[in-house]
Amino acid sequence: MSAAIEVRGITKRFGPVTALAEVDFAVRQGELFGFLGPNGAGKTTTINVLTGLARPDTGTIRILGHDYTRDLKRAQHLMGVVPDESNLYPELTGFENLCFCAALYGLGKRERETRARGLLETFGLAEAAGRKFAGYSRGMKRKLTIAAGIIHRPPILFLDEPTTGIDVASARQIRHLIAGLNQGGTTVFLTTHYIEEAERLCHRIAFIVAGRIVTVDTVGNLMQAVQGRHILEFGLIGAAEGVSDQVRSAFPDLVCEAVSPGAFRVSAPQPVRVGPLVRFLEGLGAEVAEARKVRPSLEEVFVSVTGIELERMAREKEKQGAAP
Repeated sequence: MSAAIEVRGITKRFGPVTALAEVDFAVRQGELFGFLGPNGAGKTTTINVLTGLARPDTGTIRILGHDYTRDLKRAQHLMGVVPDESNLYPELTGFENLCFCAALYGLGKRERETRARGLLETFGLAEAAGRKFAGYSRGMKRKLTIAAGIIHRPPILFLDEPTTGIDVASARQIRHLIAGLNQGGTTVFLTTHYIEEAERLCHRIAFIVAGRIVTVDTVGNLMQAVQGRHILEFGLIGAAEGVSDQVRSAFPDLVCEAVSPGAFRVSAPQPVRVGPLVRFLEGLGAEVAEARKVRPSLEEVFVSVTGIELERMAREKEKQGAAP
């Protein structure tokens, strides 16, 4: 399958800070490609470089075979961009915003109005078409921003954190819309720090940490690394800070990661004995409120590959808003 996006040796610096360091990857045509990492890893900078909002210091980019570094305008017409914050106009209605975006791409009046009405219907916003964008809910704003990004029917769509900070129902609707666009043939480049979202949607995933690509592979291949592992998650009451570190020291045969201040996970290639762990935790003055088996997921892969604990990712989700 030919590449929709080819990135070779991209480096981007902001003063003394290196945001991207020799980044290499390729996205196949028709693929839903996930780009995962913690806040500050370089996800948004990568999208900005790929969409022309920032220029790389070194490296090359090809979009559907076009040399993006030489022919920026031609490549930009091949893509739709949905930023992490809406770029639509609050004083315009939903319908007017879509028509204005279509006009920027040179669509005639009849065609842009037809497409705008069709997208409003598809995205469940037809009843709000005449309302000003400023009065939309966060979920509605995200859906209209995605509709604006695809009104010119681009073969490639860039989505930067599309479900961050919105309610669960809207996030579910947006994931469904993204999957539908991809099934219709659109190549989708998705940045997210919701690991479970990428696991549900993406064909392949790249992990980026501190501006460097750590790994790129299919979800299936990445999951092979944790198949056969036994995972238990403990929820605690009255746990002292650093309890996961104490568990790690007392049970060196177990892999232990903090999930939140009141919860942690342990994993091992063999079944985990619950009794010794519960007695140890009680000895620390903690009450075990819950101990449950957890299905191995891409989160465990992320932890093992990047060394970033789940607790850090959980804190970032809480800062950004509702989880998907």
